[in-house]
Amino acid sequence: MTDLYPIRPVGPDEFTAFHAVDEHAFHGRPLSQQLREAHLQQFESDRSLAAFDGGIPVGIAGVYSLRMCLPGAMAAVAGVTWVAVMPTHRRRGIMSSLMRRQLADIRERGEAIAALWASEAEIYGRFGYGAAAWHAGFSFGRGDGALGRTAPVAEPGLRLRIAEPESVRAEVGKVYETVLPTRPGMYARDEFWWNRALGTRDQGQPDTDPVRCVLAEDDSGPRGYALYCAKGRWDEETFLPDSALSIREMIASDPAAIAAIWGDLLGRDLATEFTALLRPVDDPLLQMLADPRRARRRIGDGLWVRLTDVPKALAQRRYACPVDVVLEVTDSLLTANQGTWRLRTDAAGVGSGAGRGGGAGGGAGSGAGAGFAGSGMGLAASCEPAAGPADLVLDVSALGAAYLGGTRLGWLAAAGRVTERRKGALATLSTAMSWDPAPWCPQIF
Repeated sequence: MTDLYPIRPVGPDEFTAFHAVDEHAFHGRPLSQQLREAHLQQFESDRSLAAFDGGIPVGIAGVYSLRMCLPGAMAAVAGVTWVAVMPTHRRRGIMSSLMRRQLADIRERGEAIAALWASEAEIYGRFGYGAAAWHAGFSFGRGDGALGRTAPVAEPGLRLRIAEPESVRAEVGKVYETVLPTRPGMYARDEFWWNRALGTRDQGQPDTDPVRCVLAEDDSGPRGYALYCAKGRWDEETFLPDSALSIREMIASDPAAIAAIWGDLLGRDLATEFTALLRPVDDPLLQMLADPRRARRRIGDGLWVRLTDVPKALAQRRYACPVDVVLEVTDSLLTANQGTWRLRTDAAGVGSGAGRGGGAGGGAGSGAGAGFAGSGMGLAASCEPAAGPADLVLDVSALGAAYLGGTRLGWLAAAGRVTERRKGALATLSTAMSWDPAPWCPQIF
């Protein structure tokens, strides 16, 4: 296959042809000059592969080098993106060749984890990815977002301020950096990612609503922010207000700031439609609403995770309780992962402050692993080759699904994706790999 459609990295001068594959596969439009320049600033040409038919790219795959929060740790993660094949070249094995080459390259670079957002959920399981993080979407009508009596009351000194996003880049960045190490799935942002979040790269694009920002702060500094867009509308027959407000991102470090921001946004005058997409499945808002049903919550898959180096990946994260288990892992693409591995936590790694900490979107965690992520606590572990019978048998895709703590191994076992050979091993490992707060990635890459 690679002889018919040779694969190689592309240079910056080939980006237009590289992006043309994405345009055709995803029914997109050519980039404006501003967007093209923005993409080129972050384009990692040495990590961006293309399969060629003659001199023309017909399949592509790229990587962003990310630093992501894992349960109890931060680590390098390959953010897989730009995966596409020209419609005229489908069903020829081009994507399979690209994905195999990419996974091998990621492992050779020393990155034990790859992650992506799946355009189609049925594609990536066959390459060893598993759905590891989930997200919620909320939709409110007018009055549906009222907070209940148990929601935190306004604190003296806590105030809200509306500002242009660019003018408060430092303040929102400070909030993000505070919350980042507490929520698996979030990744560190540089200027490029902040430009995307703040809507900077979208300025001047047709049909783009301006991004606005509201900050929650006190005399000590910012404690939360929301980025949102609003579209003014009126019913032409009745002249009744019918505006729509869309929350692009809301992150806060404590319950009072969360309540203040949501209370403001969901209570805005003249709006009859409020939406918030890409929210954590354990968003504290649901526990603050007077009627949580009115959030009309919808759950979807978020990050998909693939372990390219099983023992290294399992040793990089922390665990919520002691575990000593032997795993038999199958991996048809990266055969170095295939085999029997002993995962064992170190009891000396238990932190003394279990139960402290917060979560992206706000709110303290509770239960297994609560507070560990933010303080670097939890149980450290080793993972070494093992001899003898396995306690659990599973495919690398199931291990990737459970990796961030958001997809329970017990759930996967009930679907026939994990086999227990030693009674009790499944429940122990499922508990150890769980995490609180739930993994969440607020920005698609």
